[in-house]
Amino acid sequence: MGAPTPPPHRVDVHRALGGGSVADLLLWRRWVAGVALLLSSTAMWVLFERAGYNLLSFAANTMFLLVLILFLWAKSAALLNRPLPPLPDLEVSENSVAKAADVMVDWINRGLSIGREITVNRNLKLFFQVAFGLWAISYIGGLFNFLTLVYIGIVLAFSVPFVYDKYQDHINDKLCVTHSVLQKQYKRFDEHILKKIPVPSNKEKKIE
Repeated sequence: MGAPTPPPHRVDVHRALGGGSVADLLLWRRWVAGVALLLSSTAMWVLFERAGYNLLSFAANTMFLLVLILFLWAKSAALLNRPLPPLPDLEVSENSVAKAADVMVDWINRGLSIGREITVNRNLKLFFQVAFGLWAISYIGGLFNFLTLVYIGIVLAFSVPFVYDKYQDHINDKLCVTHSVLQKQYKRFDEHILKKIPVPSNKEKKIE
C-alpha cells in the first residue's frame, strides 16, 4: 500500500497578489476602502445597467461639473484672497509609461509564442486549450454585456482571494480531486482522439 499523498502546501495569498496595497484591498485588510470601492462599483453598475444612463454622457457631465467647480473656486479665491484649489501635477511619468509598455510587450510576446506553438509546432493540446478558452469567453460574453462582466470581475476579485485565503486547506483538497479527475479524462481524450490525428512533421512538409 503506497504512502498517502502529502497535503498541498499553503499559499501566501497576500504575496501572490503582489504584497502591496492592492493585496491588502482584495483581502479586506483595508475594509473601509474595499467597502467604498465595492459600493461605488455597485452604484455605477446600477446607474448604467439598470437606470439606462449613458456612459459618455455621464463622463462628460462629470467632467463639466468638475471644471465648473474648479473655475468658480479659482475665481472666488482671487476675489476673496483665498488659496487656489490644491491640484496635483496632472502628468504621466516616463517610468509609468515604460512599465506599462513592458507589460504590454510581455503579453504580446506571449500571444505570439502561443500562435507559433499552434501553427508551427502543431501543438494540438495547446490548440484545444485556446479554442476552449475562446469559446468560453464568447459564450459568457453572449450572456452579459461588457459593464456587467466588469462588475462581476470586481465582485469576484473582492470575494475569491478572501475566501481562498480563509478556507485554503479545504479548497485545495477539492481542487486536487478535481484535477485528478480532469487529468484522467484528458488522458482518455488524448489516447482515443489526439494521438490518432495524423500530424505531418516539419521535414515532411519541406520535402513536399
